[in-house]
Amino acid sequence: MAEQITNYKCPQCTGPLKFSSSTSKLECEYCDSSFSPEEIETMYAQKDLEASKSFKDENEKKLTEEQPEQEDQIQWDESNAAHNAEEASMEMRTYNCPSCGAELVCEKTTAATSCPYCGNPSIIPGQMTGVLKPDYIIPFRMDREKAKDALKKYYNHKRFLPTAFSTNNQIEKIQGIYVPFWFFDGTIDATVTYKALNKSSSRSGDYIITTTEHYHVVRFATLDFENIPTDASKKMPDDLMDSIEPFNYSELTEFSTAYLPGFLADKYDVSMEESKKRSCSRAKNTILSLVRSTVQGYDSVSERSNQMNIKNLKAHYAFLPVWLIHTKWNNQNFLFAMNGQTGKFVGNLPICPKKLRTLFFGLIIGISSLFYFLHISEAIVRIIMLILTGGE
Repeated sequence: MAEQITNYKCPQCTGPLKFSSSTSKLECEYCDSSFSPEEIETMYAQKDLEASKSFKDENEKKLTEEQPEQEDQIQWDESNAAHNAEEASMEMRTYNCPSCGAELVCEKTTAATSCPYCGNPSIIPGQMTGVLKPDYIIPFRMDREKAKDALKKYYNHKRFLPTAFSTNNQIEKIQGIYVPFWFFDGTIDATVTYKALNKSSSRSGDYIITTTEHYHVVRFATLDFENIPTDASKKMPDDLMDSIEPFNYSELTEFSTAYLPGFLADKYDVSMEESKKRSCSRAKNTILSLVRSTVQGYDSVSERSNQMNIKNLKAHYAFLPVWLIHTKWNNQNFLFAMNGQTGKFVGNLPICPKKLRTLFFGLIIGISSLFYFLHISEAIVRIIMLILTGGE
C-alpha cells in the first residue's frame, strides 16, 4: 500500500514533534527545538499533499472495486464549502508508519494517532482534506499534567470511590483527543402565545369573593445565533459532550494538521443533517426560555402554542480539544471528559459497596454507643440527685 501517513519530524534532529498546549508550538523532546504550526505546515505542505493524493487514489480504487450503492448527497450553505462525504462505518484500515515501517490498524474515522511501536505521532492527512477538512480548530490549552491534576482533584474527598479508580495507573490512561463538532449559525423567528391568570380575593360580609382575570399573551421574537455546537462522533455520548461546554469560541483558529501531533483525532461520522436537528432544537429551546422570561406580573402562565422559523442556516466543521479517560469496573463502563481548553471536568463515579457498608455499620455502632452513653448518663444523674436530696 502507498504511504498515506505523515510524521512531523524536527528539522534539526529528525525527532518526533508534538504540539505543546503551554507554548502553542510544536516541540522536539530530543533537542528542545520549537516551531510554530505555520512553520511546520509550510515545511510539510508538499508531503501532506502527496499523502492526501495517495489516500484519495486508494479510496477511488476501493470504490471502483466494491461498486457501492450511491448515497444521498448532503447540501447546505455553499459559502462555507460543501462537506459532502459518505457516511463513515466502523470498518478498519491499515497504514504504514513512515518512521519505523510498522503497520498501523485504525478505525475508518481515525485522523491522528501514534505508532504503538516507535511512539511517533502520525497524521492521516487524507482524512482531513477537501470535503473532510475541518474549517476550524481550538488547540489544547490544558496539557497532560494539568489534566491529570484535574482528575486527581475530581477524585479527591470521594470517600466511596473504588480504590482502583484513584490509582496512578488509571490516571495515566488519560488521553487527549480532538473531537469533531458541527457548528451552526442562523436566525430564528418565533411567535409564542401564553395563557396567563391573575387571582384576587376580597371579603364581603360572610363571603370571600375570588376574582380570576384571564389574559391572552403573545410574544414575537427574533434571535441570531452562531456557533451552536453538536458533537459529530458516534463514539462520544452527546450528554457528556454537552456537559463540558462552554468553549471559548473566540479562540477558534483556522484548521491546520500541525496542531494534531501528540493527540488523537477522529473525523466526523455523524452527518451535518443529523446534527442540524439537535442544534436547531437547542436554538428553539433557547429562544423559548428567553421569551418566557419576559412574561411577568401574572400568578400563573402556561404556553399555548409556538411557531418557529429558522433561516439563513450555515454550517461549520471544527475540532475541539477533550481529555478522556475510560475505565471499567464491575462490568460497567465509565467515561470521564475534561474540556481541553477550560479544564471543566465531568463524569459519573461509581460507589464501592464495601466502603458504603463500612460507613453504614459505623453509623449503627455510633448511634448504639450514643444511646448507651445517654442511658448510663441518665443513671448517674439519678444517683447524684438522690445524694443531693438525701434520698428523698
